[in-house]
Amino acid sequence: MTASDVRARLADARLYLCTDAREATGDLEPFLHRALEGGVDVVQLRDKSLDAARELELHALVARVAARHGALWAVNDRADIAGLAGAPVVHMGQDDLAPGDVRTLLGDGPVLGRSTHAFGEAMAAEADERVDYFCVGPLWATPTKPGRPAVGLDLLREVAARAPVTPWFAIGGIDAGDGGTGHGRLDQVLEAGARRVVVVRAITRADDPARAAARIRRRLDAAATARP
Repeated sequence: MTASDVRARLADARLYLCTDAREATGDLEPFLHRALEGGVDVVQLRDKSLDAARELELHALVARVAARHGALWAVNDRADIAGLAGAPVVHMGQDDLAPGDVRTLLGDGPVLGRSTHAFGEAMAAEADERVDYFCVGPLWATPTKPGRPAVGLDLLREVAARAPVTPWFAIGGIDAGDGGTGHGRLDQVLEAGARRVVVVRAITRADDPARAAARIRRRLDAAATARP
């Protein structure tokens, strides 16, 4: 897959999943298959408890499963591991390596994502040609980002009003509500103007990951095709 192919896939992506290694249950591979069957476009392994060797081992598994489903996979924070693993996508936070440093290490090949928590950060990512996508959040407080204050939906509306050309995702505590039919945080996110989301617990804690992913994907697809 060429770099342009990866960027084209990322531009079409709507549902991005972050998961830990599921070491306690030992079911990472079957879980990934189910989530990707449900419509996940991008999967990121994010688990701070892993040492580098174990992380590389698991990225090989994630890559294999993602390839089977035609999905993208991402490495979080670690440009060195992304390079060794041959990751098509690498994601960096505000406190991680700057985009220029990532490009120095990895070249122009991998898709580069950036976390943003304020309007200025989002617009800086939008203006930076080295950044391929950015995330806005966390919209609600989430245990996956302890100590990180929620930014709320007003920031989401502000970013959406600028209609960024760079693909961007809403992130942070997003759920699909009761059966994905309404009254959930996903509906609020869509009403605020986002058309792409990153989720964690909405799928990782679901009894049926495929069904949970499909619910969210249907709502995203419907919002993307609805008239303004």
